[in-house]
Amino acid sequence: MDAPSSALAAYDIAQACAQAMWAEDQASQGLGMVVERVAPGEAVLSMPIRLDMTNGHGICHGGFIFTLADSAFAFACNTYNQRTVAQQCAVTFLQPGRRGDTLTAHAVERNRSGRSGIYDVTIRNGQGEVVAEFRGHSRTIPGTLLAPSADETEPTRT
Repeated sequence: MDAPSSALAAYDIAQACAQAMWAEDQASQGLGMVVERVAPGEAVLSMPIRLDMTNGHGICHGGFIFTLADSAFAFACNTYNQRTVAQQCAVTFLQPGRRGDTLTAHAVERNRSGRSGIYDVTIRNGQGEVVAEFRGHSRTIPGTLLAPSADETEPTRT
């Protein structure tokens, strides 16, 4: 398969995986997240900050910011039709999210080898300012997101 056809097939797989995950992702849907874009090893999700997401300081609770980043991370690392989960994650909060704003998380694959991957997620507010940085380490587990076709077998894991 030539490079453009291969890239298109990889993009189509990433899109199909995102649709399959979104159909089952009650947490992200319930928080009002929107999948803005998905490509192999990359995802962009947004989430409006509602009143019920604010803490005792009147700013967005850090757990919601972490959850947005974690969801973007999940969509990015599940673009290859191999079930993948978080192995370890860390977040650094740089400034508060504010009620009424929409945060956007952009997850990018930094490395993927064997069953492990590293992904960086930048969360920005509506003004484009960085609110937080997140790094996630992924681990593939048995199974796929998409049903295999009759001529496919499950991918081998190393």
